[in-house]
Amino acid sequence: MNTVQKLQAVAKGTWYAPYEVLGWHALEKDGHGIVRTYQPHARAVSVCARDGATVWNAKPAQVEGVFEAAVTTGRDGYTLRMTGHDDHVWEVEDPYRFPLQITDFDEYLLGEGTHFRTYKKMGAHPLTVDDVDGVHFAVWAPNASRVSVLGPFNRWDGLCHPMQSRSASGLWELFLPHLKPGDLYKFEIKGLHGFLAQKADPYAFAAELRPRTASMVWDIEAYAWQDDQWMQRRQETDHLHQPVNIYEVHLGSWRRVAEESDRWLTYRELADTLIPYVLDLGFTHIELLPVSEHPFDGSWGYQTIGYYAPTSRFGTPDDLKYFIDRCHQAGLGVIVDWVPAHFPKDGHGLGYFDGSHLYEHADPRKGEHTDWGTLIFNYGRNEVRSFLLSNAMFWADVYHIDGFRVDAVASMLYLDYSRKAGEWVPNEHGGRENLEAVSFLKRFNEIVHADYPGILTFAEESTAWPMVSRPTYLGGLGFDFKWNMGWMNDTLEYFAKDPIYRKYHHGDITFSLIYAFTENFILPFSHDEVVHGKRHLLGKMPGDDWQKFANLRMLYAYMYAHPGKKLLFMGAELGPWNEWNCHQSLDWHLLQYEPHRKLQATVRELNRLSRSIPAFYEDDVSWAGFEWIDFHDSEQSLISFVRKGNAPNERIVCLFNFTPEPRYGYRVGVPRPGVYSEVFNSDSEHFGGGNIGNFGAVPSDPVPWQGSDHSIMITVPPLAAVFFRAE
Repeated sequence: MNTVQKLQAVAKGTWYAPYEVLGWHALEKDGHGIVRTYQPHARAVSVCARDGATVWNAKPAQVEGVFEAAVTTGRDGYTLRMTGHDDHVWEVEDPYRFPLQITDFDEYLLGEGTHFRTYKKMGAHPLTVDDVDGVHFAVWAPNASRVSVLGPFNRWDGLCHPMQSRSASGLWELFLPHLKPGDLYKFEIKGLHGFLAQKADPYAFAAELRPRTASMVWDIEAYAWQDDQWMQRRQETDHLHQPVNIYEVHLGSWRRVAEESDRWLTYRELADTLIPYVLDLGFTHIELLPVSEHPFDGSWGYQTIGYYAPTSRFGTPDDLKYFIDRCHQAGLGVIVDWVPAHFPKDGHGLGYFDGSHLYEHADPRKGEHTDWGTLIFNYGRNEVRSFLLSNAMFWADVYHIDGFRVDAVASMLYLDYSRKAGEWVPNEHGGRENLEAVSFLKRFNEIVHADYPGILTFAEESTAWPMVSRPTYLGGLGFDFKWNMGWMNDTLEYFAKDPIYRKYHHGDITFSLIYAFTENFILPFSHDEVVHGKRHLLGKMPGDDWQKFANLRMLYAYMYAHPGKKLLFMGAELGPWNEWNCHQSLDWHLLQYEPHRKLQATVRELNRLSRSIPAFYEDDVSWAGFEWIDFHDSEQSLISFVRKGNAPNERIVCLFNFTPEPRYGYRVGVPRPGVYSEVFNSDSEHFGGGNIGNFGAVPSDPVPWQGSDHSIMITVPPLAAVFFRAE
């Protein structure tokens, strides 16, 4: 194609290499050149020397909207002055005179799938080039025939600023002078077979509030962090042997401002309210349901569009950094829910991004979750792996997060997940394992842990996949912890039964110890258990109101005494009767009623005990930290066990009476002789119970019992847990 044909293609929006014909181009004479610019909204264009002494009037070229002028200055020695059809005059730098910014090495690493910080090159970056401030844009769209940057600065006209194709890698880039943080933009992508779409930037660092869908330029390096001490301490912490008590939060419904049309709290308001509340309850970490940008409130954030953009519902990216910074200064870790398993089909998102199945598999048997109406990432494509792995590094780098809870891991691991025969494609060996996803998850854990010692990764994985929380060099997936969904389901099913029937289902409450140390487990009572008709935890409990609260207090005590780290969804401490509703605030009014207020006090005390008594946290992941006393007493529906710390005298005796009948004169074997004090009783009046218990110290007797040489005679209150500690 000659120059005129290329300019015609620019005007039609079909040319992939505008740098070949637009901007400054050298003529044969030394120092002289020709400047071409495409300005469809101007009636006249002048090229102005930077010293102000010379103005060259650009003449309309052979293509409508294209102007050109012969100049006697170099590539950086001019600006463009336009006169609009309404006689408005404006002056700008010429975007096509600036050098390209992405290196060949960046392209190589992206294509290889080993560029783990692609966000430093991709997306929209405020930048100074040749002493001119502006924004550099880059996007991956290998099957596009033209990509443009558009926004208010060019009247959302995709013909004005076509990007330059880096054809070998599928990258497109352009530096636009004068733009700044806060400016809105999208990419207009023209593809095969008439495809034309305006897409949000996959790497955008900020976005408009839904239902608007534009991306927003943001400077991710401007915030000044104040959490150096926390970050240093985190590197030195062995969380396997420290308390990890997590408060899971949906920011949009923890608390709202009823006086202002029930609006959300902002990130900064949450820093002033949520952080003190969580500290008062004694949790060690806050886990945020996905805060990446998402179009649909009802997805709770799990249908992510903007993987690199914190949701604008609660403020700016810097506001979220402020919230995390304040958490760290207060001694709270921050975990984010991360969703690399799937993404929604919204037209401005990743789906069919450049007129082809770019981020997702083309075959719906591999590329679509019919249950959720979402698309599945193609983990075998290097550029997609780089996108996701870089996203993990981004949240650790830029937002200082302390952990990732990876959502829906089971759906990633199995090709036949929620599919019938004939609806899935076996792997190369004929199996149902998604080998590409397995490789991706291992790599994710390897690079995150290598670069950020002390960061935690959690797998929401509900199957018997082996070694989820074992190192990759041993054949594991490399997660630090796995959600113990089996324990959760069995426990809730047991507690839902009328106590009169519990003795027939005693194995439901003891079975978890058969596999409790096959993984490093988190014990979760999460958001998923209090929605969609499942009832809230209090509503799951049998009996009258007194029994419901007693059962729930015992349930929490059982969780905190059981080996494994802990997770409670927000509001569980209040004992709400209604299911969680993501569109309204928690039922804070319940705290005016004593049973709910005292349930909250129970959770506060359990957090205090689990953080202050080493036996509850020093060895959560092996038999060294646990020993059964008696799991056979099904007739009385009572179990007892010992939690052990590293010190020989650090022992806690735990008993649970799952019936409404108090057990007086109950003898229990103890691990060593001594005087045993009751350190917790869920039936205490402080927690809303009947105050049946063991006041003062209980000396042990040299009476062999339950395999121990010594024992104590105690009272076990009804529907209650009691913990004893040797003095």
